[in-house]
Amino acid sequence: MINVTPVAAEKISELLAEEGKPQAGLRVFVQGGGCSGFQYGLMIEDTAPTADVDKVVESNGVRLFVDPISVRYLKGAEVDFVDNLSGGGFTIKNPNAKSTCGCGSSFSV
Repeated sequence: MINVTPVAAEKISELLAEEGKPQAGLRVFVQGGGCSGFQYGLMIEDTAPTADVDKVVESNGVRLFVDPISVRYLKGAEVDFVDNLSGGGFTIKNPNAKSTCGCGSSFSV
């Protein structure tokens, strides 16, 4: 389904601890927008997901919540954390994306 790299898992755990929500998870979703048609979204999810609605995945100790529409776009995707000269942030490597925009924040299928 969706994997979280060890580096991203460590960063997510740090963020959840800073927020005082160590039992929370990360919602990963796809929404319309960006110059290529779709863009990714990530947010801390501290409410219990509805089991019959959300897909719940655990990867490297991080719980991920994915809505049914986003599941089909994110199969095989990987959440990573990259720290470079232009700053750090989470990235999603998606094998389903046919193309991405220049900045990498949106994609098309």
